[in-house]
Amino acid sequence: MNARRRGACPGLTAPMPTGDGLLARFSVTPAVSLDAFAALCAAARAHGNGIVEVTARGNIQVRGLTAATAPAFAAAIEALAIADPTEGRVLASPLAGLDPSEVTDVSGLAAELRELLMRNELAARLAPKVSIVIDGGGAFGLDDVPADLRLRAVRDPDGVAFHVAVAGAAPLGIVTSEHTADAAIRVLQVIAAQGQTARARDLLPLLHLPLEGGGRPAEGRSGGGDLSASPAFAGRPHPVRLRSATAADPPPAGEGVNAYRLCDNRLALGVGLAFGHAQAQALEALIDEARRAGVTSIRPAPGRMLLAIGLAADHLAPFAAAAERLGFVVRADDPRRRVVACAGAPVCASAEIETRKLAATLAPRLDCATLVHVSGCPKGCAHPGAAALTIVGIEGRCGLVQTGSARDAPQEIVAPPDVHAAIERLAAKSPEPAHG
Repeated sequence: MNARRRGACPGLTAPMPTGDGLLARFSVTPAVSLDAFAALCAAARAHGNGIVEVTARGNIQVRGLTAATAPAFAAAIEALAIADPTEGRVLASPLAGLDPSEVTDVSGLAAELRELLMRNELAARLAPKVSIVIDGGGAFGLDDVPADLRLRAVRDPDGVAFHVAVAGAAPLGIVTSEHTADAAIRVLQVIAAQGQTARARDLLPLLHLPLEGGGRPAEGRSGGGDLSASPAFAGRPHPVRLRSATAADPPPAGEGVNAYRLCDNRLALGVGLAFGHAQAQALEALIDEARRAGVTSIRPAPGRMLLAIGLAADHLAPFAAAAERLGFVVRADDPRRRVVACAGAPVCASAEIETRKLAATLAPRLDCATLVHVSGCPKGCAHPGAAALTIVGIEGRCGLVQTGSARDAPQEIVAPPDVHAAIERLAAKSPEPAHG
């Protein structure tokens, strides 16, 4: 079993070695034109092995690069001007500025934070995975996306304000909109002062601010940074009701697809990559269909999907059908949406089992309410949290964990061909079966 540490972040200029070559990951900040996305896919074929992935946070990964081709791939992406220079540290609602149900358009705040992170060189001083989520309160919720700092727009008697929380859900208070960027930067400075391995969850004593007024680091802790001078925190507690991660409105036209209505009465369709990956040729064919359907841009989004923006209502069903024929996930009840699988063997050097092959056989058997995680090793990169059922690779075999994560002790360990029978046994013993 490979015990390599979780947490490495491959980038465009620093790709990470894996089982199928070098892996480059990058985030995009603007909506990507169809031509630019097609060029991205062409670069993945020319310089890598043609596999393109969308991560749980909506980042893009390209596999199969080599030491010789990785610089050329990075140059191709740089020429497209679509990569986020802060490497995805700021994640905003993917429909920001387009969603009629959002509390406010947060795209400007996201751009301001990215600029401040670069100007203050704060992006380089933070741990690689420290991130900020900015939720505008629209139909595409970000509640399930982990973050060190979470800013969520709320309606306030004085206008729009932001609820601020750290390390998942520890609330700091309400921030007036004009001071939100300042408050966020101050919190990030507290984290950065602790060194390049610090995360918000490790620093709750330092980051806790009494809701009545400002706050200081706990006694005896160094490098905290005094936030009490900031006028941002108004000292008003504000309860936040968490949303589900599904669209707020029913799908239009009764199609059952993962669609969102936009401000101009056009639509966005969520097109999922099955188990987070696709061949570049399939994505290029999808772009061709998007052009025919009048799609104006593509926005990678959390949940391993691409949002096709700008569909007219009468083009939604034909485009969704074309995407489905190409192997993409467009329906809310597609069972592949309930299976999370990492790259697995032999693609990942740490993996002990062929995760995506196993995931494909599991998906048709699943109850639509069940979340299953298939992990190549105990690192659990694709889904660090608990799932109803986790299947983890252990020395070439499959460990089965009910209501736990890849790091938990399995109830049973079996050979890959015996997984389905083992799930049946576990389901028979459990009042809440792992599959339907």
